[in-house]
Parts: sequence; C-alpha cells; structure tokens
Amino acid sequence: MAFNFNKFKKSFEPDNSQVLISSPWSQDIDSILSKLKVDPAHGLSQKEIASRQQQFGLNQLREIKARSLISILINQLKSIVVLLLVAATFVSFYFGEIVQGIAVCSVIAINTAIGFLTEWRATRSMEALRNLGQRNTKVRRDGHVIQIPAQELVPGDIVVFEAGDILSADLCLLDAAELQADESVLTGESVPVTKMLVTLAKETHVAERSNMLFKGTSVSRGSGEAVVVSTGLHTELGRIAKLVSEAEAKSTPLEKKLAMLARQLVYITFVITFFIAVAGILVGRETVLAIEIAIALAVAAIPEGLPIVATIALATGLRKLAKRNALINRLSAVETLGATSVIITDKTGTLTENQMTLTRIEVQDQSAILSEAGYELSGDPQAGDGDPVKHIKLLDRVLKVGVLCNNASLFNQPDGKLETVGDPTEVALLVAGTKRDLQRDKLLQDMPEMREEPFSSETKAMASFHQEPDSSGYYVAVKGAPESIFSICNTIASQTGSKQFTSELKTQWEEKARNMAVEGLRILAFAHKTASTLEESPYQALTFLGLAGLVDPPRAGVQESITQCHNAGVTVVMVTGDHPATAYRIAKKLGIIPSESTLSDAIDLRDYSDDLSSNTRLLQTAVFARSTPVQKQQLIQLFQSRDQVVAMTGDGINDAPALKAADIGIAMGQRGTQVAKDASAMILLDDAFASIVAAIKQGRVIYNNIQKFVVYLMSCNLSEILIIGLATFAGGPLPLLPLQILFLNLVTDVFPALALGVSKGSDNILQQAPRSLSIPILDRRLWWLIFTYGFLISGSVLGSMYLSQVLLGYDEMQAVSISFLTLAFAQLWHVFNLRDNNRRWLNNEIVNNRWIWMALILCCALILLAVYVPLFANVLQLHAPDARGWLLVLLMSVSIVCTGPLARIIMRGQSQATV
Repeated sequence: MAFNFNKFKKSFEPDNSQVLISSPWSQDIDSILSKLKVDPAHGLSQKEIASRQQQFGLNQLREIKARSLISILINQLKSIVVLLLVAATFVSFYFGEIVQGIAVCSVIAINTAIGFLTEWRATRSMEALRNLGQRNTKVRRDGHVIQIPAQELVPGDIVVFEAGDILSADLCLLDAAELQADESVLTGESVPVTKMLVTLAKETHVAERSNMLFKGTSVSRGSGEAVVVSTGLHTELGRIAKLVSEAEAKSTPLEKKLAMLARQLVYITFVITFFIAVAGILVGRETVLAIEIAIALAVAAIPEGLPIVATIALATGLRKLAKRNALINRLSAVETLGATSVIITDKTGTLTENQMTLTRIEVQDQSAILSEAGYELSGDPQAGDGDPVKHIKLLDRVLKVGVLCNNASLFNQPDGKLETVGDPTEVALLVAGTKRDLQRDKLLQDMPEMREEPFSSETKAMASFHQEPDSSGYYVAVKGAPESIFSICNTIASQTGSKQFTSELKTQWEEKARNMAVEGLRILAFAHKTASTLEESPYQALTFLGLAGLVDPPRAGVQESITQCHNAGVTVVMVTGDHPATAYRIAKKLGIIPSESTLSDAIDLRDYSDDLSSNTRLLQTAVFARSTPVQKQQLIQLFQSRDQVVAMTGDGINDAPALKAADIGIAMGQRGTQVAKDASAMILLDDAFASIVAAIKQGRVIYNNIQKFVVYLMSCNLSEILIIGLATFAGGPLPLLPLQILFLNLVTDVFPALALGVSKGSDNILQQAPRSLSIPILDRRLWWLIFTYGFLISGSVLGSMYLSQVLLGYDEMQAVSISFLTLAFAQLWHVFNLRDNNRRWLNNEIVNNRWIWMALILCCALILLAVYVPLFANVLQLHAPDARGWLLVLLMSVSIVCTGPLARIIMRGQSQATV
C-alpha cells in the first residue's frame, strides 16, 4: 500500500479544535495570556486545571498497543508456501504416513519460526517518544511555584525553567535572561538557539521561532518563564510522533523477491504434482502411492532450506558488520543495504563532528586559517596563502577578546579527555585561544572580570569588563554580530596602530562578512576599548579588531566514504535543517556536489510548500536545506517512486519518521536519540559514515551468495521432480521414494547451500552499479541454468538406475538405492558448478571456502549413516551397494562436475549474474 502524503501532511498540521492558541509565535504575549485566561503572576487555579485536563487529556503521546504473540504467529502462517505444506501434512496423516507427516511438520515449524521475532519492535518508537515527556516540571499554580509530573501540564500553565531543564510542552516566552535552547534533536540545527521576547510572522519556520520553546528540547543557557500553549500530540514533538506511527515500514527488496519466487514455485508445483499424481494413477500405480509421491514432490519442489540459508547468510553478514560497529536490528536490512542506490543523510553529527570550530580570522590586511580539527588543542594559524601569519598580534587580540568575553569552560578529565561546558561557539573560541596559549583562567588571574553585559536581542552583542593590571582602568571586551559591532566602532586596529574606521572601510568589512557567510561560516565580530569606570557604556567608541568564522567541521573519513559511494553508483543526498550556505559548504568540501557547483545547487526547502514527492526536478539535487520532517518523508517517497532503494541516516527526533519510512533507516549510536534508534533497521555504534560503505559491500556479497544457493537448491529440487516425472510418464519404476526425497531436501541440500551463503564474494563488487529492483532474484539466464543443471543431474540419476539393472543385474529396490545415492552425491558435487564467472577450476571462492569442504564431509557422513545404520536404512528403504555399485554411483555423480561447465558456457553473456 502506497504512503498517503495528503493524510501524512494533514496529520502534521495542528488540530485547532483542541488548541486554544493557533500560531502563538505570531501573536503578542498579552493576547495569548488573555486567550488562555491566565495571570502569569498567579498561574492557573486547581479548578481550571481539572477542567483543562478533562478537555485536553494528559500531556503524553498517543500509546500504541503491542501486537500479541498469537497475532504474530497467525501472520507467519498466512504464507502460501506454509498453506501448501499444511495441506501436505493433513494428506500424509490421512493416509497413515505418520513418518512422512512428521517430516513435513518439521518443515512448517522451520518456516513459521522465520521472522517471528522481527515484529516485536513495532511500538518501540512511540514508547521512546512517550518517555521524553515523563519527568517533573516546575510550574506556578495558585500563586506558588511547585513541581508536578510533566504529564499533568495543561495549556495555560506557567512554567519556570533554567539551564539544564528538559522541556515537556510547547511554550511561549514570558521572560528570558540570557536564554538559549538546544533544539538539535528537533530541527537539526547544530548551534543552540538564542531565545527572546519578540513577535514573529505566522509563516516563520520552526527552527526560527525564537520566542518559542519546544517539547523534548533542553535549556542550554539562562533562565526564564513561559506559558504552555500546546501539550501532548499537539506539540511539534507530538506531530512527529504521529508521523512515526503513520509511516509505513517497507518490505525489503529481498523479502519482496523471495515472496514472489515462493508464489511462482507454489503455482508451478501445484500444476506439476497434479499431473504427476494423475499420470501415476493412469499408469497403474496405487492411488495412495501416487498421492504420497505427489506430496513428496510438492515438498521437494519448494526449497524449504531457502529461508534457513538466507537467514544464516544474513546473520553471518550481521556478525561481520558488528565487528565494524554496525548493529543490525533486522536481518534483511543487511541485504537491503546491498541494493541501496540513494543515501539521504543528515549533516550535523553524521557528516560533521558536531563540534563548532574556529577556522578563520580576518584582521586588517590579512586573514588567518586555523585547523578544522574540532576540539584539538594543537595547531598553529597560517595565513590565507599558507605563509605564517605576519600580524600575529592582531590575531591574538581577537582571540583575547573571544576568550575573555566568554561563559564557557574547558578542563581535562583524569583520563585526558577534554571536557567542555557551555555554548559550542564560545567553546570553540576557548579552544582557539588555548592554541595560542591564551587560557581563560590565566587571563582572568591578571585581568579579573568585574562586570558582564549579557547578550541581548537588542544589541546582538556581549561585553565584559576586566580590571587592567597595574591600572585603575578597565579593559572592555566585546563580541557580537558583525552589523552590530561595525555600527559602534570608531576606529580599527592595524599593524601600525589604530586608524579611523571610515564608512568605506565599513563597507569593505561588510562585504567580507557576507562572503564568509556565503561560505557557510558562522560570523562573529570583535572589538575592545579601555574604560575609566564600570558604569561606562560598553557599546560606544570601540576599536574594531576583526572577524572570526566558525564551522562544524567534516568528520574524518567521510569524504573517502562518499567517494566510494559514488564509485559504487550510490547517490549521496544531504538533507538538513541548517542554513543553505552552511549545507553547501560542507557538501562541496565532502564531494557530495561537484567542486564547480554554486550555492544555487543547494535548495532551500522553505521555498517549497507543495508535495515534494511529485517534483521530479529535485531528483537531480544533492543538497536540501531547511527541511522539515514531512519534507524528508516526501523526498524519500520521491526517490522510491523512481524505483530507488533509499537509505536514510539520522540521529534526532526529527529524523525518526523518515528513518522508519526509508527502505533502511540508519541511526547514529553515540549521539542518536532512542527514538531514532528504535525507528531504524541499522545503528552505527561509532557514528562512522564509512561503516555504511562496508555494509553496502556486505549486502551486495550476500545478495550474490543468495543467488548462488537459490540456483543450487532449485536445480537440485528440479532434478528430483524430473526424475519422478520422467519415470512416471515413461511407465517405469520409481527411482526415488517419498521419504528419500524428504531426506535429501531436509538434510543434504541445506548444508552445501549454507556454505555457499557465507562466501567472501568478489573484491571489486563496489565497482559495480547497484542492481535494479526490477530484476528478480532469478533472471532468464539463471532459470535456464537451473533447468540445464536439473536435466543433467536427473540424466545421471536415471542413467545410473538403468545401468545398475542392465549391467549389474540389481533388482528394483537395489536400483532405487543406487539412484538415491547417485542423486545425493551428484547434488553435493554440483556445488562446484556455482563458482563466479571467469574463475579457475581449482582456484575460486568455492574451492577456497573451508565451509564447503566441511559441509561435504558432513553430508557424506549422513548419507553413509542412512545406508549402513539399520534403523535409518529400514525407514528409507535403502540397501547398501557392493563395490561395483559404489563405483557406478561415483562415476555417474561426478559427471555433473564435468558437464556442468558446458551449461555456463552456453548461457554466458546473457546476464550479469555471477553464477
């Protein structure tokens, strides 16, 4: 069933019938308080609270009932393959064939067990979302500040908060002091958002609603009060919760193809077994025996070992990926990665370090480049042309202001790990200062802070006063937005001293600031002066020092991984909540977009209000900025509608719906929210993008291995059908008995197939393009190979039975034993026909696979036990052959290895398959 995005978008929009305030960020606070009927100094009364709780319910997210064990079990039994096997079981028991009935029952048990445990994670995402709201909150009620469970919040409650608090509802600000909030899990923004008392336009994007606080986010700095305007599912987080619950989990390509193959086999099997049963009766066989043979062939035609082998092959890939710090939540996700043609990835923390870093400083007549090494405390600045910085004193003045006018802190833990506290931008300034031996604690020993002027929305600047050593004056350090700092500076520092900061110079610096912003840098301006008193205004008669550009640097190894993706034919698309310029700079640096691209290649999704899932022009775009959860979903839908297999990476709450809707969701393990992890099929424990490339390679190897053992199992099973069918239509004796067929299918077929499933695969598999979803597991060439191999095996078996009677004089039951043994060993040697194309006979992935040899030894032992242990021999009606019989079995069974390559030569070039 296709995803309904109209319904999807509607679910994301507020249900205004249950919301007192619509678009509160666009209304003045007095109007909001009036509509909510609350006095902020007193809060709500107990009577009003009871009324609103009845109207709005608890402040929690909608619960989803977990499916019962019975319903999951019934779902497993809906398979058409299982239904056919159940019918075979009833028929076996009805005719008194107890042993045969038990054998078929074991097949049903195996198929039913597959996939049973994979459905338990259905409600995890919603449970994790609900847990985000289960905490206490400080509110003012009846004139007193008290703590209440967050789920008891109602619209109109007055919430009191401070740094470190997790917010449990959507709030509109009443008061704010130096307030910043970390909204990265909701919006994808890597930098804390400054909050202020303003009124905004109704169409303001959620990431820019600076007068609002949101459920699930946290207060990173400052304190304040706010009024609750939305609770539960009506919050921004609640709407995302609805998206997660309504996003449909997609069946993987492997699941779809195996299901299609199973349906095809059931239809073919039904027709073949019906005609063989009818033909058996017409040639004079007893009706019961004819039906028994039909049942055995029905079971034989379907490769019961296929789901077992597929599961073990996937599990092997899972273990290999676990060694690469990739945790798989669902086995089939390993194979899905192998079919991935598009990776939609978040920027912050996935492609970048999520550590703001000072990378560039502009002073008069020179720019300095600093290392993009995150919080590394080593590295010297270099000039823009790579030469040592000439005006190092000007550079140090900028850093000195950045270190002094700062509320963050750095310290080393006992294990040597750097611990940071505070705004990431201020942390970055401290790190850069430390590289120049400008530690804040040392500076404050000589220049203690006497006064601080906090950042405000009016000044867009921050200032601090410091006692000058050996002087009665005060050193004033100022930093802030470039446009604000330019307007309050009279002079500019240069190598030769201060000079007039003329309008021409200001224009030049404004242009320089714009160019830095276009490069994706976050810009801060710095200035200083000396004041005679603490009462003097910090924002007058300043000397401009320079600009600093900060960026969240790319993660190590990501660029190489993206190059590998491109070589493998996998498109990498960045979808982020950040500014287009920031996203463009990172994408260009990492090679997501070509070096000759321009900023116009990074699409700002705020310009798109329509359903993106039908806008095919977007398929050529690799960078999308200012995205919303709905738009991420729509982009996934767009690529999927073009038969692309989409992998989505993310870590925040806002990523959860897209992670669930993608063909495979990939969550970050270290910094990812529990919501994102539970919505994903794969978790990167080390948050390394390179692990995705390793998973893609492993997935492709697994798919090729699955093709090999499907061909192996199908050709073996087809040979059994041909042996019985040809003998029946020819009116001859049965070469195989029903239980002998079941023995081969349940014992000897599976182990070689398992060994095929754990092959290491080709070294150049990442140089191939992703396979098309339209190509089935078995294409025309592979079907011809299956039929060819099947005829070759059946010919050797029927030939051995004929020769055993004509040349060796065996009776019918002895001849049946010869045909059984010939088939058993022919199927074992047949595994050597499944090597990759263009590989040598004695040096290939089959011969070099130790599991193949172990499987052959085990199967040979089981066959000998079936012949020489009386209990098994009696049940299977086998007779041990003499030396002449064994020689015949060996010669006829080995013939498949000699004739098999002829089929490969005939069919070569008709497909890209490797078998």
